[in-house]
Amino acid sequence: MIRSFEIGGVPVGGPALFVIAGPCVVESAELVMRVARTLQSACAARSLPFIFKASYRKANRSSGRSFEGLPISEALEILGRVKRELGVPVLTDVHDPDECPAAAEVADALQIPAFLSRQTSLLVAAARTGRAVNVKKGQFLAPDDMQQVVEKLVSAGGERILLTERGTTFGYHDLVVDMRSFGIMRALGWPVVYDATHSLQRPGGVESGGDRRHARPLARAAVACGVDGVFFETHPEPERAWSDAATQLPLAEVDEFLDDLKRVRQVVGESAHA
Repeated sequence: MIRSFEIGGVPVGGPALFVIAGPCVVESAELVMRVARTLQSACAARSLPFIFKASYRKANRSSGRSFEGLPISEALEILGRVKRELGVPVLTDVHDPDECPAAAEVADALQIPAFLSRQTSLLVAAARTGRAVNVKKGQFLAPDDMQQVVEKLVSAGGERILLTERGTTFGYHDLVVDMRSFGIMRALGWPVVYDATHSLQRPGGVESGGDRRHARPLARAAVACGVDGVFFETHPEPERAWSDAATQLPLAEVDEFLDDLKRVRQVVGESAHA
């Protein structure tokens, strides 16, 4: 039985496919509000529960010259505007235990990046805020390894947990998505999310590459396998994005992308979600 709960009033783990989406990083208030409004409208039109995502800081960059983010207080204030003005719950990454209290004052859910998914002190600090916690499965972990991650969160008082598949390292500079991982992680009893854009990365080099063309077919497959939610990043002009330019989806294509997911969910119905 998958646990169901709410994040900022949005139901997750229930019969409806939920969406976590937004730009990779907070670039400006104008960008964040534009993307948030567009996603809110698109999800509402399809009765898809929506949680807005954007990172206030990018600690894991391929190059030391890459953009890491606006001043933290400014970026968090912009995320706070999304909640205040649109009434949309917010999810953002944390990278260090000391970041968790400040991020939790704004965010409804804290996200643990994949490379930090085994960091006990970070998991414990995030759980102790009382916020929901979304953990990206490390590219180096098997899906059943997430049992230990769950145990760390629960032992620290975590009661609302999401587990996200974002691909597994395959040789050098590539990732693959093992569709078996969704069922394996769901067997742990918590809602499972498919990250449709980070799983398309080709990490390494001066900056991570990737191929967004595969987002739609892989997301359809994940929904057919019974995931509870889909995560993706989107930008009005992905080629000009300050982070993950190769994999973010064009904002203009979000409607078609969500229509795909909605149709698959309706076809597979409760059989794949049970």
